[in-house]
Amino acid sequence: MSIKLIIFDLDGTLVDSLADLTQAANHMLCRFGRPPLDIANVRKLVGQGARRLVERALPGADAATVEEGLRLFLTYNEAHIADRTTVYPGVREALPLLADNGRALAVVSNKHEALCRTLLATFGIDRYFPLILGADSTPFRKPAPEPLLAVMERCGARPEETVMVGDSINDIAAGKAAGVVTVGCSWGYAPDELADADCRIDAFADLAVLPILAGRTP
Repeated sequence: MSIKLIIFDLDGTLVDSLADLTQAANHMLCRFGRPPLDIANVRKLVGQGARRLVERALPGADAATVEEGLRLFLTYNEAHIADRTTVYPGVREALPLLADNGRALAVVSNKHEALCRTLLATFGIDRYFPLILGADSTPFRKPAPEPLLAVMERCGARPEETVMVGDSINDIAAGKAAGVVTVGCSWGYAPDELADADCRIDAFADLAVLPILAGRTP
C-alpha cells in the first residue's frame, strides 16, 4: 500500500527548541523564586504539552500557581519562540521532496497550535503543512490516537497509508494506537523511548529513502 500521509511531531523532530523551552521554564520559575533548571532537566519535562511541563517544573504547586505558571511560560515562549531554536539538519532539503512525491504532510504536536504555526512560519516551512494540530486543537493529545485519526480523516488516508514520525514515546504510542507505521527519530529529546517504533532513523535525510516512502503514490 502506498503512503499518502506523513504526520510529523514538531519539537525534537523538525526543530530543536529545547534551549528556548528551557529559557521559558526558567523565566517562569524565577517569578516564583524557584531555582532554574538546566537543559538536561527540562528535556525530561517536555513531550506532553506546556501544562504538564509547568506542573512537573512546579512540584507541590496548587492549581492557581500552575495556571499562573502556564501563563508566564506561554507568554514568554511566544515572545521568544525562536531565539535559540533551530531546524534540524536535512529538514529543509527533505520536506519539498516528500511533499512533491504526491503525499500530504501534517504536524501533530503537544505544543499549542498557535505556537506551532508561529514557529513553522518563522523558519519558512509552514507551507509544507496544510494541516497543523496542537495540544489545544482537539480534546485529546498524544499519546492518544485521536489527533492522528482526525488528520487521517481530513486527508482521506487509511492507517496503512499513513506514517507517524516522532522522537518520543508519545509519538510512537499514538501511532501504534492509530494503527499507522511509526518512525522514531534518534536525534530528538528521547532516543531511549523509541524501542517500539517500526523503524528508526538517525538523520532526517534518511526519511526520504526509507523503503516504505521511496516510491511515488499513484
